Amino acid sequence: MSPIRTAADRADDERVAPHGLSAHILPTSATMVGVCMTVLSIGHLSPRGDLREVLDKLLAADALVFLVSASLSFLSMRSREFGARYESRAEAVFLGALGVLALVAVVLAFAIT
Repeated sequence: MSPIRTAADRADDERVAPHGLSAHILPTSATMVGVCMTVLSIGHLSPRGDLREVLDKLLAADALVFLVSASLSFLSMRSREFGARYESRAEAVFLGALGVLALVAVVLAFAIT
């Protein structure tokens, strides 16, 4: 037989429990690491230049930022005490990394001749 849960217990669970975004952020961040690596590899088909060097470094750093987002998302699912805090940080890091990837995509689109 399960113990009786009070309204205060349920309120504590709602306050501590993450909003469920982590279940979406984790696999998406991992996929985005692969996207960054794919774009990096495709970029090596073009001639070497200063712009390509900068974009390569940005994409490599962005892959690491997506990895940080995935790690924070994983921690949010594993931690009962700090889950919501990890999840909000994972979300912020993910959105930042997504912004960098979009910026690289725009630069690549205008750099192709």
